[in-house]
Amino acid sequence: MMKASLRSVCTACALTVLLLVSGCHRHRKSKSAPNTDAYSDNLHQLIEKKALPPEKVDTSKVPNLRWPNFSDYEAIIQTFYDDRNYEVAWTRDGAPTATATAFIQQFRDAAAKGLIPEDYDAPRWADRVKALNNKSADAISLFDVAMTVNVMRYISDLRIGRVNPSRFNFEVPVQDKKYDLAEFVSDNVVDASDVPKLIAGVEPDSEDYRKTEQALAHYLDLEKQQEQESAEPLPTVTKTVSVGDSYPAVAALLARLQLEGDADTDDALSSPTSSVFNSTLSAAVKNYQHRHGITEDGKLTAQTIKSLNIPMADRVAQLQDSLERWRWLPEPYLHARLMVNLPEFVLRGYDSDHKLDFTMRVVVGQVMGQHETPVFTHIMKYVVFRPYWNVPVDIARKELVPRIATNRGYLASKNFEVTNNKGLVQTDYTAKEVSQGAVMVREKPGPKNSLGLVKFMFPNQYDIYLHSTPAVSLFERTRRDFSHGCIRVQKPVDLAVWVLQGQGGDWDLDKVEEAMNKGPDNRTVSLKNPLPIVIFYLTAIVAEEGQVHFFDDIYGYDSEMQKVFEKGPPYPIKPTPVVPKTKTGDTA
Repeated sequence: MMKASLRSVCTACALTVLLLVSGCHRHRKSKSAPNTDAYSDNLHQLIEKKALPPEKVDTSKVPNLRWPNFSDYEAIIQTFYDDRNYEVAWTRDGAPTATATAFIQQFRDAAAKGLIPEDYDAPRWADRVKALNNKSADAISLFDVAMTVNVMRYISDLRIGRVNPSRFNFEVPVQDKKYDLAEFVSDNVVDASDVPKLIAGVEPDSEDYRKTEQALAHYLDLEKQQEQESAEPLPTVTKTVSVGDSYPAVAALLARLQLEGDADTDDALSSPTSSVFNSTLSAAVKNYQHRHGITEDGKLTAQTIKSLNIPMADRVAQLQDSLERWRWLPEPYLHARLMVNLPEFVLRGYDSDHKLDFTMRVVVGQVMGQHETPVFTHIMKYVVFRPYWNVPVDIARKELVPRIATNRGYLASKNFEVTNNKGLVQTDYTAKEVSQGAVMVREKPGPKNSLGLVKFMFPNQYDIYLHSTPAVSLFERTRRDFSHGCIRVQKPVDLAVWVLQGQGGDWDLDKVEEAMNKGPDNRTVSLKNPLPIVIFYLTAIVAEEGQVHFFDDIYGYDSEMQKVFEKGPPYPIKPTPVVPKTKTGDTA
């Protein structure tokens, strides 16, 4: 028995050795057409080094990757080649496949997508293709790994963006739309017959995104035109220029307004002979102001000239940033029913078919004092009519306690009351108790309440919500960052009717107004069909009338993003904890 067992073990070992020597493969998982595995050893070596190593690259003949560190994709690439038993993917008989050639063109045209062509080695592919002519194992293996790295980067960048939004403290569930990249590339990309169609399916299915992409193409042309013309910046003014006033650079101003289409290129002013700022120029300036969030008075102000002097390259960057952020949104939020664009100070509502229903002005968190309204996605679940405002302890300590100390009746005179932690009204309290948070101050409901007569709730970690306000004059301002973080809406009655339509209860205009003005205090109305809402940040959009609008980078997020892009890949793709800047309860 012992001899038989020993013979069996020896036979098994021999078979194992023979199988290994003969290159026994596990089951191939890829759906792509089989290819040669003659270069598997080379592929293994390249991938295990997590970068294309200098010792494998004769840079005079086969350029290395522009960004050779692909450690962030190492595990995915390894799975990709494991699933195809380390067969090459992008050449056949030593020549690039049609799919590889199509992707090389995509890389060259990456700027049209708001991406950086050099991130995908756009200038380097011609030499790599040329190096394939000698059919060397190194050249073929390097080409294959380089193509795999760049295809994965390109598809991932278009699908979910280059940088995880949490890197900028944005709470957007980008992971919800992430591909199993190894499987997707292997099964859907390697043998793709129509690469542009494939890429269109990878990108967001959104008219807003597509219009932004078209606008980017136009502004890339304007950037080239501006660089070729080498125009000097417009001279600034110390005093506002109105119609009839003199401005020394009228001709240059007209040319600048014509560049973006704010002034007609066929206008009789094409060759102005005087320095008078006339009504035609004023109308063009007013259109420019409309597109740039500047007070629309048609006057040539220092602010307007400063905006006009921003180079087209910066406008291109704004459009690139907008495309990046659109890519973050998963389907429910890409087509959210409600969207607030913070730099624009505007709320938009969309019907169930994604068509625009309304726009209204909003007031958002002020830049100073850590009150920036956060960027996040959520679900609106209920509406509260005639709400209380629970005054945050910090605000009570700074603004109310000094007055309470000198005037015992101050709170009552200003429509405030004090409660214990059970919500019971207290008449016997001290300024010290208020300062320490031992008792709470709240503002009673009514038209003068800081939250107005209605608030729209989507419970979140930031304690942010939409609400009405008695300070309606702020909506007349061009720049509207005045709140402690919450979002004040210009037309609360209209918004309440819109939010509650189809929710049951026949919430028409009359019923909403009655609930706001005469109804019970702190009345909660739950939504039977909760609404997705996005608090977003776009400094460049294509507005409803088709014009491209630009806004100031009020919170500095565009600047942060451009700094990250300048460093190149690997970009920060791992989620990082989102830390609220606002304090709970300190967000009115």
